[in-house]
Amino acid sequence: MRKPSKKTAPAADNGQLRIIGGEWRSRQFYFPMAHGLRPTPNRVRETLFNWLAPYVPGAQVLDCFTGSGALFLEALSRGASRALALDSNGNALAALRQTLTTLKCENGQLLQTNALQYLENQAATPYDLIFLDPPFGQDLLRPACELLEEKGWLAQDAWIYTESEAAPSALGLPGNWRLHREQKAGQVYYSLWQRTA
Repeated sequence: MRKPSKKTAPAADNGQLRIIGGEWRSRQFYFPMAHGLRPTPNRVRETLFNWLAPYVPGAQVLDCFTGSGALFLEALSRGASRALALDSNGNALAALRQTLTTLKCENGQLLQTNALQYLENQAATPYDLIFLDPPFGQDLLRPACELLEEKGWLAQDAWIYTESEAAPSALGLPGNWRLHREQKAGQVYYSLWQRTA
C-alpha cells in the first residue's frame, strides 16, 4: 500500500484555502492556524472581488493585517501590479512567503510588523486598494483607518475593504469615506468603502 506523499500533505495544524480567480485560480495554499486568524470565506471573497473587478488590474494594494494572505493572493492573482502585506505573525508570513515562492510571484512583498506602528512611522506611499481585516476584540480597525487617511496612504479615490464585528454605521470611519457595499455573514460585517478627496 502506497504512503501519501509528504510533499503535498499539509501539517496537522495548518488550514487550507483556494484562490478563487485570476492567474492562479484553483491553486491551493496552506496557512498556520492561530488565535485571531480568521480567513475571509470563499463566498465573501468571491463577492468582494466581483465588486472590485474593474479596479484590481494594475492596482497598488496594501493588506494591513494579512493573516492567511487570502485577500493579498487573490488581488495579485487578478492582476494587481504590486501588493504589500503586513502582519505580526511570523509563522503566517513564513507560510505566505513559501506560497509566493511556489507561485513564482515577484510583485508581492511581506513585512513582519505591527501595522499601526508601520502606518504611523513609515513614509507613506498612496495605495489604490486597502484590505483591513484585523483580529477582533483589539480595537485595531478605527485607528488603522484614521492613520491611512491622515498619513497619506490612500490614493485620491482609493477603495477600502473592512471586516468588523460592528455594523458599518457604528464604526466612526473617516467622513470622506463613502460606504459602497456591505454584507453580513454570521456575526461579521463585510464592507467596501470608497474614499473621496
